[in-house]
Amino acid sequence: MPPPPLAHRFAAHAAALVTGAASGIGAACARRLSQDGVRRMLLVDRDAAGLDAIAHALSAQGIEVLARAHDVADPAAWAVTEAAARDRFTTLSLVVANAGVTGAAPIVDTDFGEWRRILSVNLDGAFLTLRTALRLATPGHGAMVVVSSASGLKAAPGVAAYGASKAAVLQLMRVAALEGARLGVRVNAVTPGGVATPMWRETDMFRDLLETHAGDEAAAFATLGGNAAPLGRFASADEIAGIIAFLLSDESGVITGSALACDGGYAV
Repeated sequence: MPPPPLAHRFAAHAAALVTGAASGIGAACARRLSQDGVRRMLLVDRDAAGLDAIAHALSAQGIEVLARAHDVADPAAWAVTEAAARDRFTTLSLVVANAGVTGAAPIVDTDFGEWRRILSVNLDGAFLTLRTALRLATPGHGAMVVVSSASGLKAAPGVAAYGASKAAVLQLMRVAALEGARLGVRVNAVTPGGVATPMWRETDMFRDLLETHAGDEAAAFATLGGNAAPLGRFASADEIAGIIAFLLSDESGVITGSALACDGGYAV
């Protein structure tokens, strides 16, 4: 079970941006921020139906939600989203650049189009998110977290595109941290290992495990987690959201340009 949220950790007037908000870590972050006092949110995801569901749930709690359904790698869509956010919220204080896709294949078998798809969403999407976030940053106050991956720290066969995109995101975060410091804005990253999220449903490995476990997702995740890291389990999306909330909060007020490992010891 995740630890209980700290009530009113964030000021009610703070506006937060979360990408990949329709499911997984992004949806968990949106829920966690709402529990910690955020009452205004810009949510972005290309999954229009999933985005509508989380936006509706948060709106029912009295949270002002601006939902934008588009690919995070689309600069034209970001231009419209940025203008809408400036009009609605003026500035953004809290940012979670989370949207991402996965893929696995040896380099020799990786189609260039697949390479570009993964780099486009994971790296171009993070760049466009941070560009909008820094343009709308609240001067003298604010924090941003980029969701990278343990695959950006530790090499493994078959994940060239994904690992390269997540390693590049870490360097992007460091540059953003130096530029953000001039505004009084902090930028950090998290590097999760295995997390029990819907993203795994895209992989052949998880599909095979689901078949082995007669469709039982919990059992499939338990099997994956047992071999994933020294702690012997996957993280939950809520656990990662709690770590991100800490990095966004004033409790981490002197941390910037850092990547916080949350991978159960995988990259040690």
